[in-house]
Amino acid sequence: MSKVKFTTHHGMVDILPDEVKKWQFLERLIHGEAEKFNFEEIRTPIMEQTELIIRGLGQLTDIVSKEIFSFSRGDDNYVLRPELTAPVVRAYVENHLDQRGGSQKLYYIGPMFRAERPQKGRQRQFHQFGVEVIGSSDAVADAEVIAFMVNIYDKIGITNTTLKLNSIGDPESRKAYVEALKNHLKPNFDKLSDISQKRFENNPLRILDSKEEEDQPFIESAPVITDYLNDESVAHYIKVKQYLKDLGISYEEDPYLVRGMDYYTQTAFELISPDLGAQDALAGGGRYDLLVEEIGGQPTPAVGFAAGMERLLIACEELGIPLGDEKTVDAYIVTLGEEARSWGLSKLPELRKAGVSATMDYMGRSMKAQMKDANRENALYTIIVGGNELQEGKFTLRNMKESDEGSYTFKEILEKLVSS
Repeated sequence: MSKVKFTTHHGMVDILPDEVKKWQFLERLIHGEAEKFNFEEIRTPIMEQTELIIRGLGQLTDIVSKEIFSFSRGDDNYVLRPELTAPVVRAYVENHLDQRGGSQKLYYIGPMFRAERPQKGRQRQFHQFGVEVIGSSDAVADAEVIAFMVNIYDKIGITNTTLKLNSIGDPESRKAYVEALKNHLKPNFDKLSDISQKRFENNPLRILDSKEEEDQPFIESAPVITDYLNDESVAHYIKVKQYLKDLGISYEEDPYLVRGMDYYTQTAFELISPDLGAQDALAGGGRYDLLVEEIGGQPTPAVGFAAGMERLLIACEELGIPLGDEKTVDAYIVTLGEEARSWGLSKLPELRKAGVSATMDYMGRSMKAQMKDANRENALYTIIVGGNELQEGKFTLRNMKESDEGSYTFKEILEKLVSS
């Protein structure tokens, strides 16, 4: 009888130790930069109520209509979170974070889930990092969120980027533009792609996101939303652009840039890199002043962005950007015999307490096999211990990079490792 072979779910992958090291490097960088910007980390459950996601994303978005993992337990309906803006806002409302005073500057790193067709850089379980600033309508908040986003990629070394910028206005401006866009598209409705025809009545702005070849002539000749902004929206957009100039952040205005979720208003932005070919998007976001009220809070302005971790890792690989140093361990204790093995095990806590990373063989192998394992672990030093060394109280410390060695007491070895 053959053994059962288990595999990961379709579109979900294991992140193995060699890859985890790269993830940890990026996560440390994001945490460090967030601290400099005075953003605070927030962590929410991976499951949320279905109604929250529907309200947050909009019933007619692709995510809600066909890409969420949903299930029920009793009378409760849940989804695995497909994004984190709505959950963060839910946490803001539920936990009365407005009572902390001032705007809440929050960031996150975590897994998301979408039941879409897996492709390079987008699995069914994927990971995002992002920022949400809740409670400020000032254009300074927009500029700071964008500055943080751009700064992350600069720090990593992805510097050949373009910031695309637009305003989709407030609900009044948006309503006027949607009407103009539909009037523009209607005479050629039959020539639009099937997906754009489906979006026409209930979500026409998403047609501007279309990559279908037959839609492009009508998108290129479409009216631009900035011509339909009211005075308040124009003023906000002007301030955002001025603050970006103050920060030394260049941008390119894209009048057809829209966001796919219903809660966005005013500023919309996206960071792309021409070095990455057709799949050039790195991060995107915008202002969403309607969402807090939509999910039960008081009217509250907010702005944020999200970026894919897998996409970032792919970009680093394609651009040849190293992520962290090569894995090393400071000391590997090589033991000969059971007494030496007990001694080595007893010394590991002392080494680690002193700040020295240390390990030893777990399999009772020969000295040759242990030295080979030390090389595989990229050990900087080996401490070689046998019966003679235990009797003399002096042990061989070998520098694995320079291939030299000496005999020292354990105290002397500890001092050398700490100071190296």
